Amino acid sequence: MENKYKSFSEFYPYYLSEHENTTCRQLHFIGSALILILITYVLFSGQYILLWLLPIVGYGFAWVGHFFYEHNKPATFQYPFYSFMGDWVMFKDILSGKISIKGS
Repeated sequence: MENKYKSFSEFYPYYLSEHENTTCRQLHFIGSALILILITYVLFSGQYILLWLLPIVGYGFAWVGHFFYEHNKPATFQYPFYSFMGDWVMFKDILSGKISIKGS
């Protein structure tokens, strides 16, 4: 499969267009925040067995957002690396207020 995006900066506008629904963005944000909390807990507790939860937590929240609210397929299926980057850039953009997760 050919990648039509030559850089992440070309991909990110597409990524955002696949996340226009506020509930979908909220679920992505919650999943990403829970990943950071889980990693922090694992590092301080030494319970490394819990790391298997990372993809379930991260993708679980995001995919519920896509399948039930955004009604599209996650970009992860076609662009896994750029989508992973997009998740964290969108998380940062939500934290900074550049992207809103509030309903209209």
